Amino acid sequence: MLDPCITVDNVTVSYHRHPVVHHVSVDFPCGHTNAIIGPNGAGKSTLLKVMMGMLSPDEGKVTFHHDETVSYLPQQSDIDRSLPITVEDLVATGFLAHGSLFAKITKAAMEKVAEALAIVGLTGFENRTINNLSNGQFQRALFARIIVQDADVILLDEPFNAVDAKTNLDLCSVINNWRKQGKTVIAVIHDFHVAKAHFDYTLMIACEKVAFGTTQTVLNEQNFEKAYSASLYWDDHADVCSTPQPGES
Repeated sequence: MLDPCITVDNVTVSYHRHPVVHHVSVDFPCGHTNAIIGPNGAGKSTLLKVMMGMLSPDEGKVTFHHDETVSYLPQQSDIDRSLPITVEDLVATGFLAHGSLFAKITKAAMEKVAEALAIVGLTGFENRTINNLSNGQFQRALFARIIVQDADVILLDEPFNAVDAKTNLDLCSVINNWRKQGKTVIAVIHDFHVAKAHFDYTLMIACEKVAFGTTQTVLNEQNFEKAYSASLYWDDHADVCSTPQPGES
């Protein structure tokens, strides 16, 4: 029996009656890598934001079963890269999750920053500003920031989007190390090959849950067809969500 880390219980989210996530229930097991896969617009990122508490569901709830720390990596497109901040300073902000915004970053903390940059292959990039990084380099820096946070649960929203193949492989190696350390990883991804190679379990959704289980059993032709049919259904029935909207009785 797998020990559940996070339970998503009958979660529904809609925007102006458009069902984005529809009655999804799943137990994500502790200490494993979990992929969330589905068509574009299937509610993957929305579900992740509900788990982070960034969005409130119309129905249902999310339960964390253990007193665990959580790190969250949004999509790159949601991050402002115009700030003149260096790679080293960006990674060091990971320590702010453990204390005051004005807390002094210690020498020991900066040594951990250097170690994290080495792990992601960015040694020598400490003083480069983030607006002068490629997409792959920037994603490496964001992973280094998560490394110094040392959270028990790590939520990643499309971590491999718009990065080069070498960065993809290197970041998968970081994720594999997190699994070896007993951390729980939940990631929204699009690459089925990456899911099969590096993720123990997969949730396939298309607004509703299509399947959840070991990645090898979930990623099959039958479930792909179910996901495609479900996505077409919800596109055609975008106004059928009966959940009351804010301000309605």
